[in-house]
Amino acid sequence: MMRRTDDELGTGHPSRKHAVISVFSIAAILVHIVLRTGGLTSVAVRQLPLIATLLFGGIPLVWELLTKLARRQFGSDLLAGISIVTSVLVGEYLAGSLVVLMLSGGEALETYAVRSASSVLQALAKRMPSVAHRKRGSELLEVPLDQIAVGDTVLVFPHDICPVDGVVIEGRGVMDESYLTGEPFQMSKTPGAEVLSGSVNGESALTIRCSKLAEDSRYAKITRVMRASEQQRPRLRRLGDQLGAYYTPLAVAVALVAWLVSGQADRFLAVLVVATPCPLLIAIPVAIIGAISLAAKRSIVIRDPAVLEQIDTCRTMIFDKTGTLTYGEPKLTEQNCRKGFAPGDILALVASLERYSKHPLARAVLAAAEAAEIRLQDASEISERPGEGLRGTVAGRTIWITSRDKLAVQVPNVARELPQVAGGLECFILIDNMYAATYRFRDEPRVEGVSFIGHLLPRHLIHKVMLVSGDRESEVRYLAKHVGISDVHSTQSPEQKLGIVQEETQKARTLFLGDGINDAPALMAATVGVAFGQNSDVTSESAGAVILDSSLEKVDELLHISRRMRNIALQSAVGGMALSIIGMIAAAAGHLPPVAGAIAQEVVDIVVVLNALRVAWPPKALTDFRAGG
Repeated sequence: MMRRTDDELGTGHPSRKHAVISVFSIAAILVHIVLRTGGLTSVAVRQLPLIATLLFGGIPLVWELLTKLARRQFGSDLLAGISIVTSVLVGEYLAGSLVVLMLSGGEALETYAVRSASSVLQALAKRMPSVAHRKRGSELLEVPLDQIAVGDTVLVFPHDICPVDGVVIEGRGVMDESYLTGEPFQMSKTPGAEVLSGSVNGESALTIRCSKLAEDSRYAKITRVMRASEQQRPRLRRLGDQLGAYYTPLAVAVALVAWLVSGQADRFLAVLVVATPCPLLIAIPVAIIGAISLAAKRSIVIRDPAVLEQIDTCRTMIFDKTGTLTYGEPKLTEQNCRKGFAPGDILALVASLERYSKHPLARAVLAAAEAAEIRLQDASEISERPGEGLRGTVAGRTIWITSRDKLAVQVPNVARELPQVAGGLECFILIDNMYAATYRFRDEPRVEGVSFIGHLLPRHLIHKVMLVSGDRESEVRYLAKHVGISDVHSTQSPEQKLGIVQEETQKARTLFLGDGINDAPALMAATVGVAFGQNSDVTSESAGAVILDSSLEKVDELLHISRRMRNIALQSAVGGMALSIIGMIAAAAGHLPPVAGAIAQEVVDIVVVLNALRVAWPPKALTDFRAGG
């Protein structure tokens, strides 16, 4: 069995060709065996099916290998080409046919393994609609998705999947964005609200204005992230190629010595047939893709497969605060209202507007309104431009929800009336341009945080744990004390985070966990960057892995998936190579003729690949720490 060439990876045609050659080879070999067993035909007639195999399958395969040789790609599959040519020269047609079967059959088997293992990753791409309903005046046309331009008006029917990112201009309803965000949450939509491609529309039709091309949409970016995981080659696989390149001249040398010492050309052929190191070339990539599949089933997207090689070797772990060691779900803890404003009335107005926002604090306000059994009202004229906060009209009153810094810049006279800075997150509410209330929030630490931090050193040899955040020192210190981290850096800008990660990466391999846009540079600078959730396209693109179901337990699962993949891949490759070397020695000594050697090598290859496929099968447990324990 041989690996696929790089230009074949991801294309169906070469794989089908190898599958056809494999089937033809099997049929020809079976016909030869039947004719040979019956003994009713001459030797020349019995050899015809084998000669057909060498012509139909051997010539194209040898030509491919010669092309690689011309490009100075010295891989172990060259051994197979030499074996095919040698088998023809010495008249060992059956052995040559078996090598053709090994070469083409290995390709077919690997393709099957890859497709089986990556089926979870392909599901996302298949889900996206290929057409959209574009409105132009009174005309409604169904057009291919790639013909939708920015500014086009698109109608999304009830229960349809939204085809593009955009803004609602007509209609009111809800959209299910859980497939993209992992949150079982129905987002209300009204004119002015943003919608994401891939979201499932509710009961009402919505008219939206496209804000991004389909290829630039949120959904398309996530799809590209998942597809990229199958196209990148991690260092572990390149190591297999390098070892194979060294192994080829060694095998040829052993084969030549066996031929020279014995004077028998078939020993040269026998050694080469047994020597093909398919376990090294196939077992490692099959194990990698099996691990990608297993991770995907556990809501972990491996964007860069090199993560699977490196993450278990990291010795420093650096956390961002929000959404990693905390839930990223702040709770409303204080409502300080200005005299003359009733807390219940303010909460009703604010919550009615916040249900159209995706800001992390919006959910906290809505939860508080729900707990208080407050009835929400319709909102209009909604605006949430970057740097301006959330604005809208509710019950005829203008509402503005913003931060201290934004308020100080835009309305300095009002900002001077604000209460002093206190611990926690905060926002300020203005009603009809008059300051009305200050809301404060607290993002609580994860229940499993303490046990996870304590679990890192004994189980994963993480010697240094750091908390690096852009949040206020009071919030960061509160969290660090709660979970047991002493190395703390607060109020850090993205540039400062990057500097810290670069400095630590020079000392040891680092693992950085974050979930915001300001984490992107640090994610890229760390040895391994892991993003929590899909809160930011930029973060997801920068990370080597994305944990959709945000929990620290999933990080532990990723560490264990990596360790298990490395162990099984090396077990398969080294074990298979050892058996091949034993076979080479036996063939050189004359104890293993070419045909028997080819059969023995095929059996070894199948066992090794099946063992590598174990990576995709979930074990009884993928984590060994107890949340809150």
